[in-house]
Amino acid sequence: MTHSTRFVRSAAVVAVTAFSVFGLAACSTDNGAASDSGPIEISYLHRLPDGEGMTPVSEIVARWNKENPDIQVKATKFDGAATDMILKLETDVKAGNADCLAQVGYSEVPQMFVKGLLEDVADEAAQYADDFSSGAYAMMTVGDAVVGLPQDTGPLVYYYNATEFEKLGLPVPTTLDELSSDAATAAAAGKYVAAFTPDEALSWLSAQAAAAGDSWFGATKDGWTVDTEGAGSQKVAAFWQNLVNNKQTLVTERWGEAFTQALNNTSLIGHVGAAWEAGFLLDSLDGTPAEGQWRIAQLPDFGAGALTGPDGGSGVAVMKGCEHPAEAMEFNDWFNTQIDDLASQGLVVAANGTPTTSDKMLRQFGGQDVLAELATASGNLNPDFVYAPGFASLTKMNETASGVGAGTATVADIFTTAQTTAVATLEDLGLPVAK
Repeated sequence: MTHSTRFVRSAAVVAVTAFSVFGLAACSTDNGAASDSGPIEISYLHRLPDGEGMTPVSEIVARWNKENPDIQVKATKFDGAATDMILKLETDVKAGNADCLAQVGYSEVPQMFVKGLLEDVADEAAQYADDFSSGAYAMMTVGDAVVGLPQDTGPLVYYYNATEFEKLGLPVPTTLDELSSDAATAAAAGKYVAAFTPDEALSWLSAQAAAAGDSWFGATKDGWTVDTEGAGSQKVAAFWQNLVNNKQTLVTERWGEAFTQALNNTSLIGHVGAAWEAGFLLDSLDGTPAEGQWRIAQLPDFGAGALTGPDGGSGVAVMKGCEHPAEAMEFNDWFNTQIDDLASQGLVVAANGTPTTSDKMLRQFGGQDVLAELATASGNLNPDFVYAPGFASLTKMNETASGVGAGTATVADIFTTAQTTAVATLEDLGLPVAK
């Protein structure tokens, strides 16, 4: 366990105690009930897409149930938004009838735990830790507590148009300096090797800070610590500010039409993005001359070696009141290590191992073994970068980022916004913040 991880974990008791105003009783539910005449029953609530061509969750669970007659699992798909599912889970825990297992986003884990919604299953989880990348496993921890197991990850990687790179004589960047050099060369030819995307600032820039070696949240005996303006964040800010100032990056919303248009007309030939984007990033190029031209590389070295940061992802947590946490975790580990099945759902699987790359990805990425590349990235996640309660409130970073292109804000201002917002949010939640 690293020094910074120990710091985060030392705060667990302080954090939970300080949050007692929101605490929920450790209620007992009917879920997972066992009897002398029947098997233990576990219910699992998820948001996996179960789309066409995917291995259905029901089929995966049926295989478990056939092989494990003493532990029977019922999986239910929640069709609403992730935020609606969190509200449902909180209501169900209060009522004492929550599902035993539920899919939760990593950024939601700390707040759900200190609100008393999740069980601490550290003892049960320990035997499964080696089945997952250390960075993904850390996302399911709050202090010394472990609340479940990781399911999918969103490490940052680098996407690039190999054909256009070759035309311009650009090397695939392995460092920020090389990416800066590529950006200058490409801009002179009217191309961009990266886009600055204000609407993704929260997850995207925090992940880059993690890739640069930062850990934003920690703890002392006096409470949570927050440092979103460390050396890594400063390096990230300087890199992007240089590209913005020199008009060497496309400044556009990630989820706006301009991004896709730039991809289609080959003005955008590179992208720092989350691994899960590989499943759909190139869909608009299908059937065009650019089909099969793109590749994926590891994120360039942001100054901390072969390290990347988390942009999204989720795990399967054990909800408060689950009567059979050991059996729930046995299924949890089995389910989340069915890597080919989960990969078919479009996930970048957190479990160790390499799923089979789909025919679609092979076609879109010119035969590259995409999922092998993404598995490497997942293994390179910064294990010391974890979230704090209220992390979602840092969407104010996106608001600040929207002014970067117009010159009304700097990239460094975004990290300042993160600092002030994170501290204010923790204080608003009644959690101690170490000064």
